[in-house]
Amino acid sequence: MSNLGQFDSDFYQSNYTIDNQEQSRNDSNAYENLYGSRKQQASEQPQPAFVPPEMLMPSELGINFDHIWQKTLTVLNPLKAADGSIMNETDLAGPILFCIALGATLLLAGKVQFGYVYGMSAIGCLGICALLNLMSSSGVSYGCVASVLGYCLLPMVILSSCAIFFSLQGTIGTVSALIIIGWCSLSASKIFISALDMEGQQLLIAYPCALLYGLFALLTVF
Repeated sequence: MSNLGQFDSDFYQSNYTIDNQEQSRNDSNAYENLYGSRKQQASEQPQPAFVPPEMLMPSELGINFDHIWQKTLTVLNPLKAADGSIMNETDLAGPILFCIALGATLLLAGKVQFGYVYGMSAIGCLGICALLNLMSSSGVSYGCVASVLGYCLLPMVILSSCAIFFSLQGTIGTVSALIIIGWCSLSASKIFISALDMEGQQLLIAYPCALLYGLFALLTVF
């Protein structure tokens, strides 16, 4: 009887183990099928293509060369009417280029003034932005003010380029600096009154702009 009881216990124990093995095998098969179906669905979904930054188009980066060219022509010709829709944009590609050009021409003239150029530009833009927000009813952003003042820095780049070839510390240099200051301030005030609908206030805007560009002229001449 003891042998029979031992046989029954062994039989039931072995049957239980086989059932557990079959159940675990079925569970593993179900998990593999579920994991495989999810992996297949993930592989079938279209993956977004990675585009390196150097392959992006200028329009995708917010750079419009046509607007840059039109703004440059508006600055070079103070008598030309400014397009307010184009000027009222936060375009910093041209201003950054002109600031770098001003610092580079001053460096070629033997003056390392990059810090002063960037520092006076930032502080001057803050002051002009606060003044315009007080004077205009519509208001203006800091980026728009920096864009306009940066584009109007182009005549100052011409003056600093002349300083490479001859000294401006004389009568001719002083007169040239005054002409460039008037050119820059007239262009900036013309653009501001066109973009902000501030007719009749050009002289009020041109005065603080002339003070700002006078600082750049001092860096260039002396």
